[in-house]
Amino acid sequence: MTIRNSVRLACLARESPDPLTAHITRADLEALDREDRLRPFRDRFFLPEDTIYLDGNSLGAMPKAVPARMREVAEEEWGRDVICSWNIHGWIDLQTKIGGKIGRLIGAGEGETIVADSTSINLFKVLSAALALNPTRKVILSERENFPTDLYVAEGLIRLLDQGHVLRTALPEEFPEVIDDTIACVMLTHVSYRTGRMYDMAKITEAAHAKGALMIWDLAHSAGAMPLDLAGVRADFAVGCGYKFLNGGPGAPAFLTIAKRHQDRVVPALSGWFGHAAPFAFEGTFRPAEGIARAAVGTPPVLSLAALEVGVDLMLEASLDEIRAKSLRQADIFAGLMEQELADHGFRRVTPEDPAQCGSQMCFAHEQGWPIIQCLTAHNVIGDFRAPDIVRFGVTPLYLGYTELWDAVAILRRIMDARLWDAPEFHRRAKVT
Repeated sequence: MTIRNSVRLACLARESPDPLTAHITRADLEALDREDRLRPFRDRFFLPEDTIYLDGNSLGAMPKAVPARMREVAEEEWGRDVICSWNIHGWIDLQTKIGGKIGRLIGAGEGETIVADSTSINLFKVLSAALALNPTRKVILSERENFPTDLYVAEGLIRLLDQGHVLRTALPEEFPEVIDDTIACVMLTHVSYRTGRMYDMAKITEAAHAKGALMIWDLAHSAGAMPLDLAGVRADFAVGCGYKFLNGGPGAPAFLTIAKRHQDRVVPALSGWFGHAAPFAFEGTFRPAEGIARAAVGTPPVLSLAALEVGVDLMLEASLDEIRAKSLRQADIFAGLMEQELADHGFRRVTPEDPAQCGSQMCFAHEQGWPIIQCLTAHNVIGDFRAPDIVRFGVTPLYLGYTELWDAVAILRRIMDARLWDAPEFHRRAKVT
């Protein structure tokens, strides 16, 4: 059965006398929008007028409550109460407070998550901690097509330590069998930024532990997009960003998780005064704070934290089970529409067809991916491109409607039929892709 037939039968729950003739219509998707239990959340986001936003997996939309909260922090807390706000308004506790909220979204244990720094810096912290906890082993295992910054951080740490560590990479399909008893830690991104492929977190973590390796998960493309259970699978460490599905704003602070069983043994390689047991004692040597607080480094960005907390609070109101169910349904519908409307236009699906292996994005390879995405943007459909040939379409169930999927594919078909993407202006490369 084709993808579109499974959409018609499973997702739309309607019978067809001849499944081979099943066809998705705009009216079908309008009906789904009317029945959508998550639909009210859409009104709580700013969305560009007359634009279909399919890039929330890269930068989430702004919650409407953000500007008012930012004004409150800027005008009343910073403006009126100035430095006293560290105590009066609890700025000093924002990192652990918001970290605890994110911990609930990712299934971490209480006191295991903190908001701090960027994903790359947090990865450096947890990777260095993992190697220190497993000192007799020298191999970091990752995926060959992992997000490059993760590999760069590992390479930089290896150079810095200069203790004979190596970075070994493998293909996604080689996991977990590739994990052996030489591995110090396994460092994987749960959902691939390029393909949307998702690892079985429980299976991989169990396999790593069985070989004596520690497990680090990068949750950049899964935190807020689906239910997660870090504590249940006994993950050792995790990192993730705040600006994708958590809707914390561009460059929002990131988060990191350290399982409680490791916290007392972790002495941060990046040790700063906010991770000190008594920051305002101004002692001359570093003495780590109790628990996850030791993973903080420098003074936190209060304005950014305020915006992030709005996004996180909004996510906590929604059901992650419902978000995941809608995400899978929308992805299946989008894939069905691509097959139905654009089968002869050179798009090749690279996101796995098995829902258990899919994140919250649909990815296709096309040799003209860059100009196609630029042309789509000019027609108010915003997706994105990842080199060398991947076009990505994010699925963000809190504010993406079903009918928008139909409209986006209809516009893409017009672009492809008329070769509108081939105009010179769409071939020019920009700094950000």
